[in-house]
Amino acid sequence: MTVPPPAGERREAPRDGSAVAPHILITAGPTHEPIDPVRYIANRSSGKQGFAIAAALAALGARVTLVAGPVTLDTPAGVTRVDVETAREMAAAVVDALPADAAVMVAAVADWRVEGASQKIKKGDGAPVLHLVENPDILADLARSPQRPRLLIGFAAETQRVIEHAVAKRARKGADWIVANDVSGDVMGGESNAVHIITAEGVESWERSGKQVVADRLAARILATLAEPG
Repeated sequence: MTVPPPAGERREAPRDGSAVAPHILITAGPTHEPIDPVRYIANRSSGKQGFAIAAALAALGARVTLVAGPVTLDTPAGVTRVDVETAREMAAAVVDALPADAAVMVAAVADWRVEGASQKIKKGDGAPVLHLVENPDILADLARSPQRPRLLIGFAAETQRVIEHAVAKRARKGADWIVANDVSGDVMGGESNAVHIITAEGVESWERSGKQVVADRLAARILATLAEPG
């Protein structure tokens, strides 16, 4: 596996003049936020789309760091994988993986967490009152970082007014692109996806395809964008 350079380390072109492979940072899957030792807050993200994007970029020669939430998927060939459980662990792993030329924040990070109990909450004690605390906003924090990647891509999983919400999210978070999809059907955990690419130039809608097909197309677009004069 290819290991990315330590944070802050400058990558220089090889002496033979060949190009340096871009370093792409990807997050994928859900996060689990413990309520007690046996229960947690989570979502239905399978991680399949993020892993497919990691595989596609690695196959095209990129150096890929994949920060993965708790999923049961094999690590794609040529990808450096970092496993995490919670949103705060994911946020720390993203910072540790910098610098990167591009970041693709596919993970469905839990928006909230609770201060978890150290022992299992017993049913006979009555329904617990959960005090929710907002989790770090990994995408927005990365957009404000001094080490912000040249290309920053977020994902938006929506169930209504998909494009409208995605356009607003791009402006609010400071991302270059938002990849939006409607998850009201079988997208989460399924094998196919239909996405809308939201950029400064407008909206491009892609037909429903297998998640690997979507990943291959997106990976090619990412690398083509990075190859443009910056």
